[in-house]
Amino acid sequence: MPFDYYPIISPYSTALAVIAAVWLDAVVGEPKRWHPLVGFGNLAAIIEQRLNIGAISFKARLAGLLAWFLLLAPFATISYFVTSSALTHELITWLANVLLLYFSIGARSLVEHAEQIYQPLSQHNIEQARHHVSMIVSRDTSQLSEDQIATATVESVLENGNDAIFGAIFWFVLFGGTGALVFRLANTLDAMWGYRTPRFLYFGWAAARLDDLLNLIPARLTALSYALCGHTTSAIRCWMTQARNWYSPNAGPVMSAGAGALQVKLGGAAVYHGITKQRPTLGIGESADSSHILGAIRLVKRSMVLWCAAILLATILRNIYFA
Repeated sequence: MPFDYYPIISPYSTALAVIAAVWLDAVVGEPKRWHPLVGFGNLAAIIEQRLNIGAISFKARLAGLLAWFLLLAPFATISYFVTSSALTHELITWLANVLLLYFSIGARSLVEHAEQIYQPLSQHNIEQARHHVSMIVSRDTSQLSEDQIATATVESVLENGNDAIFGAIFWFVLFGGTGALVFRLANTLDAMWGYRTPRFLYFGWAAARLDDLLNLIPARLTALSYALCGHTTSAIRCWMTQARNWYSPNAGPVMSAGAGALQVKLGGAAVYHGITKQRPTLGIGESADSSHILGAIRLVKRSMVLWCAAILLATILRNIYFA
């Protein structure tokens, strides 16, 4: 998608749009009411109830794939026409792309949720910390100890750094606001349907696999960012030796590199949907505590600065050598 927009902005429109969207998220945060992703989630729940009828595996997978396209195709089509410079004024097109990226990232929300856990945990208010961590993870939090709460929070911050920030930026650079929107909506469907439970084992298969595909490159760029912004040697060593053992092909690199960058141990046993899952150990060093939550937040923030700087530098070099 070409980004030759308004003369004042072009030829740095993509880089400036990324910086503008990140700044807007940092200043304004997510909408408190009528958030588009909330409405999309409600629509997805309705579609799932209509199409997920517990059929045999092939039909359930086909129904899940159909539901995925029914939900994403209209929004992708609308966003494409809204952000097409051939149909709208170039400045309006640029602003529309900025807004789509802004709605597709959630850095401030991620930080705020993590800080809501850090505050009671640092004061050893374990019940309140359990309540807040239950808002961002799918595991059973009712019996978590302090170090398990810290572990769950650090894991969520690291993984959502990719899902809620860097993945959207990556696809925005390639395909503008439409790319960022499709990525975030696909990630939302994976978060809703991508579970290996009886209800979603087959119906959620397409959402999970397509999300894996969309995250294939962004996850590894996120892992590299964590390595460059933390303890680099430890991050790369953990990434190379531990990522393959994790159950998710994309979360493995992100979380192992992040754990190594923070020099903390993650993973271990966790209860999901009533079943205890023994997860491999990621990272090195001591078990997580409340201080590592702040470390994970700083790591994500530094990585955001790195991404913005790298995109801007790449744009400058491209304009110098390929103008």
